[in-house]
Amino acid sequence: MAMRQLLMTTVLLLGWSAVVAPAQDAILPAPVIFATSTGYWEDDGNSPAVERAPTGAEAVANPERKAVQRHGYYKLFAVRQEDRTSKIYLQQIAQTATDPAIVSTIELQEFSDLKPYVTDIRPENSNGIIKEPGLFATVYLKTDPAAEPDGWTVLIDEFGDITVEKATN
Repeated sequence: MAMRQLLMTTVLLLGWSAVVAPAQDAILPAPVIFATSTGYWEDDGNSPAVERAPTGAEAVANPERKAVQRHGYYKLFAVRQEDRTSKIYLQQIAQTATDPAIVSTIELQEFSDLKPYVTDIRPENSNGIIKEPGLFATVYLKTDPAAEPDGWTVLIDEFGDITVEKATN
């Protein structure tokens, strides 16, 4: 009986240590401090990625120019910089047959110009990805670390135009 308990304990401990991932294998890098996935987009597969995309945007469009319907969602996230301020990025994610794929990643320069201390990012609602084109999310930030945070909205309309502005109550 004692041998059986020892064997069971050893198996449990070895199994547990195999499940715990080492700290260097982090799935999400530590500088990413807030992220939300929300909104919805769709196109014929040949439309350009989100406007203002840098030249290094990853293309998922059909190279043969055949009209293939594609759709997906947006991801909005903050990356902390060495000076404790953050940059805000917007990704357009395509839902594919296998896994999600990044269509484009852009930095929202309106936020970078503020050199913000981001305190939160929230979607319009917490019901998951919506099926209406566009995005609405609120970024809470401070321009002075001792100040109270202000809300800023990020809006993408049904045409893909991006608007970033201070939230009004």
